[in-house]
Amino acid sequence: MLSRSIPRGGRAPWLLTSSRIFCLCLTVLLGQGGLLQGHPQCLDYGPPFQPLLHLEFCSDYETFGCCDQRKDHRIAARYWDVMEYFDLKGHERCGGYIKDILCQECSPYAAHLYDAENPRTPLRNLPGLCSDYCSAFHSNCHSAISLLTNDRRLQESHDKDGARFCHLLNVPDKDYCFPNVLRSDHLNRNLGVVAEDPRGCLQLCLAEVANGLRNPVSMVHAGDGTHRLFVAEQVGVVWVYLPDGSRLEQPFLDLKSIVLTTPWIGDERGFLGLAFHPQFHRNRKFYIYYSCLGKKRVEKIRISEMKLSRADRNKADPKSERVILEIEEPASNHNGGQLLFGLDGYMYIFTGDGGQAGDPFGKFGNAQNKSSLLGKVLRIDVNGAGSGGRRYRVPLDNPFVSEPGAHPAVYAYGVRNMWRCAVDRGDPITRQGRGRMFCGDVGQNRFEEVDIIVKGGNYGWRAKEGFECYDKKLCHNASLDDILPIYAYGHAVGKSVTGGYVYRGCESPNLNGLYIFGDFMSGRLMALQEDRKTKKWKKKDICLGSTESCAFPGLISTYSKFIISFAEDEAGELYFLATSYPSAYTPHGSIYKFVDPSRRAPPGKCKYKPVPVKTKSKRVQFRPLAKTVLDLLKEQSEEAARKLSSATLASSPDRASSQKGTSKKPASATSSRKTFPKSGAKQRARAWSPGPQGKRKKSPRRPRGRGSQSAQWRRAGKSVPLRSRRLVRGRGPREPPCHAEAATAESDLGRMGSRGWRWEPAERA
Repeated sequence: MLSRSIPRGGRAPWLLTSSRIFCLCLTVLLGQGGLLQGHPQCLDYGPPFQPLLHLEFCSDYETFGCCDQRKDHRIAARYWDVMEYFDLKGHERCGGYIKDILCQECSPYAAHLYDAENPRTPLRNLPGLCSDYCSAFHSNCHSAISLLTNDRRLQESHDKDGARFCHLLNVPDKDYCFPNVLRSDHLNRNLGVVAEDPRGCLQLCLAEVANGLRNPVSMVHAGDGTHRLFVAEQVGVVWVYLPDGSRLEQPFLDLKSIVLTTPWIGDERGFLGLAFHPQFHRNRKFYIYYSCLGKKRVEKIRISEMKLSRADRNKADPKSERVILEIEEPASNHNGGQLLFGLDGYMYIFTGDGGQAGDPFGKFGNAQNKSSLLGKVLRIDVNGAGSGGRRYRVPLDNPFVSEPGAHPAVYAYGVRNMWRCAVDRGDPITRQGRGRMFCGDVGQNRFEEVDIIVKGGNYGWRAKEGFECYDKKLCHNASLDDILPIYAYGHAVGKSVTGGYVYRGCESPNLNGLYIFGDFMSGRLMALQEDRKTKKWKKKDICLGSTESCAFPGLISTYSKFIISFAEDEAGELYFLATSYPSAYTPHGSIYKFVDPSRRAPPGKCKYKPVPVKTKSKRVQFRPLAKTVLDLLKEQSEEAARKLSSATLASSPDRASSQKGTSKKPASATSSRKTFPKSGAKQRARAWSPGPQGKRKKSPRRPRGRGSQSAQWRRAGKSVPLRSRRLVRGRGPREPPCHAEAATAESDLGRMGSRGWRWEPAERA
């Protein structure tokens, strides 16, 4: 069958004797909790993907798997290298087996087949094969084993002992061995879609990207191609985060001396909004929204224009502030705080109703009074001065320009306290939804709501709260003609909505079109999906920390409870900002990035090259604080190993005493295995990252082979010498513990009210 001599291979790097105690611990973990169950994962420790281009060789995985066309060509070239050793009969008997085995690198379960999910075990040279298939392969093609692996144990077992060979390739869970993994309905039924638990809760994961922040209220990008992120703290400090994850030591802006806020838990005043001009890369302008004290200590909200420093592109010019608008605040709560630029180039300002409870100001309240700037969505043109001493222009098509008594800047009204709004980028291909403006409007006693802002719309407050009446007299007014929310929820779910974003990024294609938002008080994460036919929105909860979803390097299963804001980076990826203790002066705030573990974009699709920015300030490297799923599993396995070791020694006193008498130090329970890498920069560099993929180096073409079919495949991709074709040992993730709730704040905090930052006694205002 073989037409040429077979090269002898050396010992594989994973031929290390295992610790009996540790293996037994893993068996216990598998049996009791299913912690190391297989899940879709590639050998680079990332989720599978849908290839951009057709796979000509491993075509079984061209709709979903772990190979792009480049890797497919490389596997094909290796196949033809191996098949050169076979005669025609050997081709017929073994070609299918060898192709199947090599193509398992493309399987969506490749990490499990190669034992890469468990960092404590060596990476296989060959994938896990089901016993019947393995026996048939060994019986027909045992002489091919030395061509496929350099593992001496496998090579030595191929001549006589098929049972031993197949035992070495055994996978404990029979559903996950090849080819059973292709036939299992429950493994393949929803492959590649967002995973859901039995309750229908979407299984997403998080990556911690920043921490140590004092109530981070906003994170925005400048849209200038640099992919910097500007994070604003409630105290009035804005920090610059660079694309590599580091933070500049010197702040972009520091307004602590003039921003009004206190250390009181739940104080809603402070630095609340930040937006960059659409032409920032040319005019260097950005805009801020903050609380301050005016004359006679009158509380105000101030919207100002500032400019970037000419001396340092990572600093604002502190002397450039130009006040555009100031509005007196009758109370300390309901301060609004969102600034946005729409697709029309105008700036939208979202104000609260003035505070207290129930909008008690005037006959109808501030929100229904179109002469007041409180409880409104304002639209202004910041590109020039207007009439009457205004430092802005009023767009001529604003809806109430010609209405007597109405303020011309009003674009929509009847809002209570819209906390976090966002403009939809639109579908990346069809552009559907582009320009829609979503807002979360915090409720009073019963309901929280999500709205889409329309020109001239009345959003009902204080006549209505959610879909229900609040002020019954106003509610039954026939002229109300209010815009209903796209979604509202009761206070059994949460008591202070935080508006989010429609996902339009590249890295998690399954999330496209989902509006993701949360609740400040309950810590719930939620998503809305639109039915395009009925135009209705359906809500689904988002759960984190599933043992079958988030077993990837760098991902975490917990987050700080109080969800302050959501954010979108320049590439469209989605984040949220949260804290474990909602005080403006407490550095317990963190930023988390959403990751879909079910499917990622194909390699190379999400590449971008940030415009370089010269930095004068020192860079502070990011150090994660949250424990990853792998950290938690490491602790569990080590604890299990300790307990089992103690139990073993206790049950064998004679052996224990004999060990004490010897001068030779006993071997460590894990000394013969590669241990978990320590956390740090090196570990993160080797882990799969949900960030954009870098450029690949071009591989040189190899010379043509003798056979025409061999030469054809060689021209398609790189051929790797047999002796060097070993999978690189790396960290493989393991399953995290069961669903973990968001971390709760200290028990003595009391109970939040209104927007969620004003703390109240037993009854809400």
